Amino acid sequence: MGKRSRPRPERLAEKLLQIRLAYDLSQNGMIRRLGLTDELVQADVSSFELGTREPALPHLLRYARVAGVAVDVLIDDELDLPKKLAGDPMHGVVRQAAAKAKKKKR
Repeated sequence: MGKRSRPRPERLAEKLLQIRLAYDLSQNGMIRRLGLTDELVQADVSSFELGTREPALPHLLRYARVAGVAVDVLIDDELDLPKKLAGDPMHGVVRQAAAKAKKKKR
């Protein structure tokens, strides 16, 4: 196998920033909303939003759930985020995932 770089979504960083701003959150607030305080720091979110790094797939899934969209909306450059995102970004699925993660660490 060659060492070719894999295709990257060009608009991912823009969409992640859009999600955070739609909920009027700081980068640290976004980490809390994602339920990833034990895994991410502010510099990680900054890197995601600047496009210098991509979130791990489980983190991307959390972003999608918070926004109430399918993951493909985040990674497909031809799809736009809805004008209005989910009203309660910490709906049950994200809360359950955060609770499961805490239980695994114990």
